[in-house]
Amino acid sequence: MSTQLATPPSPTTESEIRRTKRAKRTPKGRQVEPKALDEIQALLGTRSRQRDLLIEHLHLIQDKYGHLSAAHLAALAQEMKLALTEVYEVATFYAHFDVVKEGEPPPPPITVRVCDSLSCAMKGADRLLAELPGKLGKNVRVVRAPCMGACDKAPVVAVGHLQSFGVDAAKVEAEVKKHAHPHAFNTPKDFDAYLKEGGYSLLKDCLSGKRTREELIGIVSDAGLRGLGGAGFPTGRKWALVNAEPAPRLMAVNGDEGEPGTFKDRYYLGLDPHRFIEGMLIGAWVVDAKEVYFYLRDEYPEIRLLLEQEIARAEKAGLTKHTKVIMRRGAGAYICGEESAMIESIEGKRGLPRHRPPYVAQVGLFGRPTLEHNVETLYWIRDIVEKGPQWFTDQGRRDRKGFRSFSVSGRVKEPGVKMAPAGISIQELIDEYCGGMLPGHTFKGYLPGGASGGILPASMNDIPLDFGTLEQYGCFIGSHAVVILSDKDDMKAVALNLMKFFEDESCGQCTPCRAGTEKAVKLMATGPWDEALLNELSSAMRDASICGLGQAAPNPLLCVLKYFREDLTKPMGTW
Repeated sequence: MSTQLATPPSPTTESEIRRTKRAKRTPKGRQVEPKALDEIQALLGTRSRQRDLLIEHLHLIQDKYGHLSAAHLAALAQEMKLALTEVYEVATFYAHFDVVKEGEPPPPPITVRVCDSLSCAMKGADRLLAELPGKLGKNVRVVRAPCMGACDKAPVVAVGHLQSFGVDAAKVEAEVKKHAHPHAFNTPKDFDAYLKEGGYSLLKDCLSGKRTREELIGIVSDAGLRGLGGAGFPTGRKWALVNAEPAPRLMAVNGDEGEPGTFKDRYYLGLDPHRFIEGMLIGAWVVDAKEVYFYLRDEYPEIRLLLEQEIARAEKAGLTKHTKVIMRRGAGAYICGEESAMIESIEGKRGLPRHRPPYVAQVGLFGRPTLEHNVETLYWIRDIVEKGPQWFTDQGRRDRKGFRSFSVSGRVKEPGVKMAPAGISIQELIDEYCGGMLPGHTFKGYLPGGASGGILPASMNDIPLDFGTLEQYGCFIGSHAVVILSDKDDMKAVALNLMKFFEDESCGQCTPCRAGTEKAVKLMATGPWDEALLNELSSAMRDASICGLGQAAPNPLLCVLKYFREDLTKPMGTW
């Protein structure tokens, strides 16, 4: 008996006919152009394609071609075996990447960035932004930019990637014509000069066993050394906490000082880079970190080139056998100064702050326990250990211990980095370290801790400046970024400038910060300030934002409402 297979009925309806059609063989999504792939492969060469190098590879493309084209991004995604959405979400997050959509023209060959953060705004940044487009022509793009870390030399403009200080429109025009590129400068203390004064002797003692980890933890604890990037966490305690976590451990160094008014790390790295490098290598030894990731902001290209050069010299001398130093380049995101956002960026992702716990000391880089430090903290390690904790604690005024590096800008005769005793008052800082106020300016107020640290009036000029002394007034010292304001400055305009900065730099992850800063700018920029609404909005931002950016953003606004009520009745001023 034979069995006959049934023949399926032929499709009779239009929907059945559509369902039986064979799928197209062409792949879905953006197709990779062979030429673009060849260019990306040639650019990357033998470099690793590992996931955490995405931002580094985006920098290579941006540096080579001046922008990130759709074709190159698709080729990079294929080469790194990433989804195209992963590449796009990172490339569009950072301000220094110019993503060009398909069919759109690339940006002009030269970009001029004009810093419009507070210190530069006070010195005429708005006038530069208005004048430069007409003077520089269509082949130059002029854009506003946040703080570039040179507030003492305001106004600051970056032509391409090279900064110019104290500029006017004519000087910028001259810089555009020559369009020079950054290069490593000659530091006052290179490797040889540092060795001659006893440099790296302490590190060698650590590596040889003459010093113990417990000994160094005890010394920095007795000295009261704290994190000098803003949070002020005790250094010795941090070392002990990370050491208590299981190996392998890593170390991350935060060189992304983006707080408006802050430039001390840049100063110390250029002045004596090996004092910092030795401190970094000692920190890695203390917690037995096999890799150190140094994240430096992209606004400091000459410092990056200098450090690459000097770290290579230390490596050649055999001083880094216990760890590997890996430089990572930021891409224009203030939020990456927050430690967990910086770690996300080092991993090649968007700089979104993590929820805590767990803390980075427990689960940090690549899921490993991580020692995170600010540049200046590491800079002082050698001096404190060699000279003893009393050398450090003997400094200070008003029962405060140690010294602090104040980045001072604004209406003073002699701005700059001032190493002064902890607990010094703002009046003493102005008179003893800054040569007094500028001629024709009367002291009116000051930012004690950068954009997020609030604003205090000149009448409160005797408060000790240090960790824990300003919180009762709605302020904090943070990274010791001091901006001096005078009777020429409208405090409403100051607070609005700072809130615009936070609006631009919000990572967008949480609604209270993302929507709150935008709403605050609109309320502050138009008409009389609605105090009840601004206070309500500030409370929501402070209580519900994920990280310190949104929590601290209302501080300047609230300080103006509290301490500068006479300015509330006046029209909004300009510089």
